[in-house]
Amino acid sequence: MLERVWGNIEKRRFSPLYLLYGSESFLLQETYERLVKAALGEEEHEWNLAVYDCEETPVQAALEEAETVPFFGERRVILIKHPYFFTAEKDKEIEHDLAKLEAYFKAPAPFSIVVFFAPYDKLDERKKITKLAKEHSEVVVTASLAEGELRAWVRRRIESQGAQISDEAIDVLLRRAGTQLAALANEINKLALFAGPGGTVEAEAVEQLVARTPEENVFALVEQVAKRDIPAALQTFYDLLENNEEPIKILALLAGHFRLLAQVKWLAQAGYGQTQIASALKVHPFRVKLALGQAARFSEQELAKAIDELAAADYEVKSGAMDRRLAVELLLMRWGGRQ
Repeated sequence: MLERVWGNIEKRRFSPLYLLYGSESFLLQETYERLVKAALGEEEHEWNLAVYDCEETPVQAALEEAETVPFFGERRVILIKHPYFFTAEKDKEIEHDLAKLEAYFKAPAPFSIVVFFAPYDKLDERKKITKLAKEHSEVVVTASLAEGELRAWVRRRIESQGAQISDEAIDVLLRRAGTQLAALANEINKLALFAGPGGTVEAEAVEQLVARTPEENVFALVEQVAKRDIPAALQTFYDLLENNEEPIKILALLAGHFRLLAQVKWLAQAGYGQTQIASALKVHPFRVKLALGQAARFSEQELAKAIDELAAADYEVKSGAMDRRLAVELLLMRWGGRQ
């Protein structure tokens, strides 16, 4: 659906009304930016581009602007942010004239493009106003991309900047930068610039140019623990300290990671597939895939014991009974001594 809408926008086949909603706000923003770029020249932005926030301004103010003939151009673009009246959220102090909005849906101005930007997981389908919005608008719904879609998105974005990327490099990029599109987009821009027009981004370049997130460092640390490579695990811990990560935060990240490993292991043994586990835990499928591989290195008892030990270390640190750095070092050495 997204590709179809983007294709129509590129061909300047505009709808007078767009409803953009879903959990992946980066794709919503990208859709809006593509629309503005195709519909208006840069010199028109000052006169024919307007932004309203329904948490601050009545929607009727935006509709009045949409009904005003554009200056020095063919059309206006009106962005209406946070239209919470499409959701089950309670009304705020702002008084929105929804009767006027209903009338506008049925007869939109032909010279305006009105975009409702609703970064909500779901809308309230029971409401009349929501039904009208869906009936009369070009609807774009975004959600977290599945692994295959995510890899394709990375490849397309690199190619749009004139470069290529290898499959292995995509693997490293997703492990290092995570699955948030905004963070990935920044890294892709850097990698494409490094490769240059016609160049190819290889895994080595990703390793050199993309810094590990704290979560990725914790993943590497746990992998080193699983291999009983405690010198390497300690070095990763010291690297985190060099990057100004607090030991208490590292303990929290380790606890969250071991809990994830225990959860995916239990769900997999219960017969859940990767996609089902991701949905149940509200975690990206790619992260679940990595966690499943790592969880196989630990028994259920080892995971449970690690979680208990992390909770005890957290208590000792916060109660002042143990130095923060020493608490993590002792945990790593204790884990390394187990066979």
